[in-house]
Amino acid sequence: MDDIQATVKAYILGEFLPDADGDELTASTPLIAGGILDSLATVRLVTFLEAQYGIEVQAHEVNADNLDTLDLIAGLVRRKQAGGTGRG
Repeated sequence: MDDIQATVKAYILGEFLPDADGDELTASTPLIAGGILDSLATVRLVTFLEAQYGIEVQAHEVNADNLDTLDLIAGLVRRKQAGGTGRG
């Protein structure tokens, strides 16, 4: 798990799954499809990502294609930091 994934995992565990076993949240755990993140939680996550990493996530990028797993989230952050765009 890379630094971005570890930071996002810690945020999700602290904000949305405070009583969960951290080992169960893996890089490929479905966050949106699995019901961990609802629409409000997803908006809170995006706000965190923007503040933490100095990026701007466009509305059309706020979807399961970009935010459903720690792997996808880390990929989105890296693309944004490199000046690229999201997948969706």
